[in-house]
Amino acid sequence: MKRLCTWSAALLLSAACFAAVKPCAELKDEIDKKLQDKGAKSYTLDIVDKDKQADGQVVGTCDGGTKKIVYTKGAAPAKEAPPAKK
Repeated sequence: MKRLCTWSAALLLSAACFAAVKPCAELKDEIDKKLQDKGAKSYTLDIVDKDKQADGQVVGTCDGGTKKIVYTKGAAPAKEAPPAKK
């Protein structure tokens, strides 16, 4: 019985670890949607290496903990305007 409990606990822990691994692009999109739903308008989300120093608040980790997503409040970078129609 004790052995069964040990194996069950190990299986649950390993399943939780694998479930936590999420691709950065997917997590960034989820965070972006949540921020937009809350009415946030001017911010940036950057994916950086976990060891890299970045200005802003870390709002998530991804790719198995090798990268982090950093939220910076303020104006988003300007996007290029679409080409004018002739």
